[in-house]
Amino acid sequence: MAGPSATSAPFEKPAVNPWFIAIAVMLATFMEVLDTSVANVALNHIAGNLSASTDEATWVLTSYLVSNAVILPATGWLGRFFGRKRFLITCIVIFTVASALCGLASTLGFLILARILQGIGGGALQPIAQAVLLESFPAEKRGSAMSVYAIGVVVAPILGPTLGGWLTDNYSWRWAFYINIPIGILAVILCSLLLEDPPHLKDARPGRIDFIGFALLTIWIGCLQVMLDKGQDDDWLSSSFIRWLAFGAGLGFIAFLIWELNVEHPIVNLRVLRDRNLAIGAILLFLLGAILYGTISILPLFLQNLLNYPSLQAGLVMSPRGFGAIVGSIISGRILANPKIDGRAWIGGGFAILALSMYMFGNLTIQISPANIIWPIIISGFSITCIFVPMTTFSMATVSRENIGEATGLTNLLRNLGGSVGISALTTLVSRGAQTHQALMVGQTSQFNPVFNQQIAKLQTALTPHVGSAAAHSQAYGFTYQTLQQQASLWSYVDQFRLVVIICLLCVPLVFLFKKPKRSSARRELAGAH
Repeated sequence: MAGPSATSAPFEKPAVNPWFIAIAVMLATFMEVLDTSVANVALNHIAGNLSASTDEATWVLTSYLVSNAVILPATGWLGRFFGRKRFLITCIVIFTVASALCGLASTLGFLILARILQGIGGGALQPIAQAVLLESFPAEKRGSAMSVYAIGVVVAPILGPTLGGWLTDNYSWRWAFYINIPIGILAVILCSLLLEDPPHLKDARPGRIDFIGFALLTIWIGCLQVMLDKGQDDDWLSSSFIRWLAFGAGLGFIAFLIWELNVEHPIVNLRVLRDRNLAIGAILLFLLGAILYGTISILPLFLQNLLNYPSLQAGLVMSPRGFGAIVGSIISGRILANPKIDGRAWIGGGFAILALSMYMFGNLTIQISPANIIWPIIISGFSITCIFVPMTTFSMATVSRENIGEATGLTNLLRNLGGSVGISALTTLVSRGAQTHQALMVGQTSQFNPVFNQQIAKLQTALTPHVGSAAAHSQAYGFTYQTLQQQASLWSYVDQFRLVVIICLLCVPLVFLFKKPKRSSARRELAGAH
């Protein structure tokens, strides 16, 4: 950006068309990102089929997230140690084999072990794909590469619940895992034929394995992920188990920072965060991940619990977000091609549009049609790729080629951690908010409130011819309490969507901390989506 770019070294043109490379790496990435959410809607079926409680079955999700998150930041080092091509193909093989084992699982314990193995294989796929795309395209085409990457990362978790629901309802939950097998085999073949390690990686010497750093990384990320996943179920800090997890995450994180900043060959090179653009991008990607995954988690609950949508219909109502994401990716490239437009302003505008879509969600009521949900969903998908495409390119614009693998691993980790925090925070706030609103509204159901007494009398009069006067009295109170609970839940959802509006608007000034592109080459790098 301002001043010479760290990525201004001569472009190393790949031996094959970079778009073929993009198809190969994104096939594997789309498969992995899809799998982070495809099993969510099948949890009840998994629990019933394997004779486990729903609470026990949630470890199917948690185990994957923990092992996935541990591998993410270490991707750059592992890619240098084993060779990026060899490491990527090995990870795809591990992920595909683990998917087959998940489908074959006959006990919950075996399924959890298979999911841990699947997370280990899948953790490296996103950052490696991003690094390969950035290095395979010249500067003026990197916007195109990030558009492709954005479609995979943003659309896949949206399609996951829909595909998972359809497979589970029509076939079996096992097919949510079996579907990865042919995709994984095709991805291995394409990567074997098309990928090659760049020269700077062939000459790299990663040094000794940082076992202590890797152990500390496993401890703090594992404790944090389990705490976020189980905190609401165990009532957070009122549980000694959650308190121990919080202590382990905090202590492990501090020890990890101290060790990695002082060791000669760290498993995670935190020094790359000295790059201002990368640091700002990492913060914004964390917040974007929280917004994206948090809203994806509570919207299906809103549709199913308050509007009584079946799982598949809820997934179908959510799926137009993918259409908005694709349109946003295309338009972002065309807008950024205009040299008069500051890319930072376009990112800020994307956050403003995202805030608008959340505000639209905050005005929903129970008496709505699917169209009232679909439009803000499309707008939110559009805005997220308007943010993601240029912001990812801005973040990596001043990172050296040697550090791109480590930088992509860190940013992907922070986006996924943001997703975990967003899911945990919003689901907790929805649950606690419903209790708060219910407590406030119960005060209006007093026998001394004439409006309340009038409503009870009307209900009792309407029910008496059907069930008798005695039953009508109790049923009238039952219907009233059910309505009260429904309204309390609605207000809680509205509160959280309006909270997200504030978070989106607070992100806008952070965007302008990016270094402004001044060179024409930097402009072309950001604007190359078409």
